[in-house]
Amino acid sequence: MEKMPHWADVVLIPLISLILAAILSALVILAIGEDPVAAVKLMVTGALGSTYGWGYTLYYATNFMFTGLAVAVAFHARLFNIGGEGQAMLGGLGVALVCLMIPWPHWSLALAAAILGAAAFGALWAAVPAWLQAKRGSHIVITTIMFNFIAAALLNYLLVNVLRPAGSMDPASARFPETVKLPTLHEMLAPIGIEFSRAAPANITLLVAIAACVLVWVLIWRTRLGYEIRAYGHSETGALYAGISPVKITVVAMVISGALAGMMAINNVMGEAERLVMNATEGAGFIGIAVALMGRSHPFGVFLAAILFGFLYQGGAELALWTSIPRELIVVIQALVILFTGALDNMVRMPLEKLFLRMNRGRG
Repeated sequence: MEKMPHWADVVLIPLISLILAAILSALVILAIGEDPVAAVKLMVTGALGSTYGWGYTLYYATNFMFTGLAVAVAFHARLFNIGGEGQAMLGGLGVALVCLMIPWPHWSLALAAAILGAAAFGALWAAVPAWLQAKRGSHIVITTIMFNFIAAALLNYLLVNVLRPAGSMDPASARFPETVKLPTLHEMLAPIGIEFSRAAPANITLLVAIAACVLVWVLIWRTRLGYEIRAYGHSETGALYAGISPVKITVVAMVISGALAGMMAINNVMGEAERLVMNATEGAGFIGIAVALMGRSHPFGVFLAAILFGFLYQGGAELALWTSIPRELIVVIQALVILFTGALDNMVRMPLEKLFLRMNRGRG
C-alpha cells in the first residue's frame, strides 16, 4: 500500500485525533450537566487570554518540551523510555547541588552549570537501564519504571536527611541564593516595552527548551550519530549489517534521552521553586510520552504538542477553579487526548491511508 503524504502523517492525523478527543470530551462534559462551549471558552481565556495565563501555559510547555524530546530521541532508536519522571527528579538534584554548593556571581554562569548538572544526573540515571538492556537483555520499560520509584525514594531520603536546612520541617532543600535567580519573561520583555505578568513563572528556560528542540533536530537528521540511531530504530538487522553497534546506540540514545529529561529541572527547580522540593516533576515525565507520540517524535511536533498540553494544564486548572467541573475530569480530558493521539492512532491512520490510496489511483 502506498504511503500517505508526509504532511498528512505529521499534521492531519494528529489534528483529526485531537478533534475526536475534543468531541468525546464535550460529550463527557454534557453528561455531567455542564456547557461544553462555555467550558472551552473558559479554558481558552484562562490559558491564552492574558499574559498571566500565557505565562503558566508556557511554563508547563517548557517542562513538556524537555520530557517530550527525551522520549522522542529514545523512540528513534525504538527504545521506550518511560523513566523521564525519575530522570527529571535526579536532574533536580544536580541543579540543587550546583546552585547550593558554588557561590555563583551571576545567574548566567549558574544557568550554564545547572544545564550541565541537570543533564549529567539525568543521563547517569538513564545509563544504568540502558546498560542493563544492552548487555543483560533487561527490558527498558521495566527498568525505567523501577528507576522512577528508586529516584523518588532516593530524593525523599536526601531531602529529609541531607539537604533539609537545620530547624526546617519542610522536606526541601534550602532556598537558592538570589544571584542564581533566573530572569522571568516579565523581566526579559520589559526592556523592549512588552508588558508581561510578574506573577507568571515562565522564565528564560523556555529559550533553553527551544534551543534543545533545534539541537535535537540537528542531532537526529544532520549528524552521523543521528543517522545511526534512526537506522537502528528502523531495522536492527540492517544496522548490524552496516556495522552499527546495538550496545553503543542503546546506551548513547538513552543517555541523551536522560540528559534531556534531567534538564526539565532547570525550569521547575531553578526557575520556579528556587529550591528542590518533593514531587517537583508533577507527572511531566509521563506527559512527555504523549507529547512525543503526538509530535511524531519530531522536535517541531514536540514543540507544538508541548504548547497544547501546556494549554490543557493551565486551562484545566482555570476550569476546575471557576466551575463545578471536578479537577479529575480535566485529567480525563487529557487522557482522551493521549488515547486518541497515541493508542488509537491506527483508527485514524488506516482510513486516511485508504483514502489517499484511492485518490492516487484515481489520478493514475
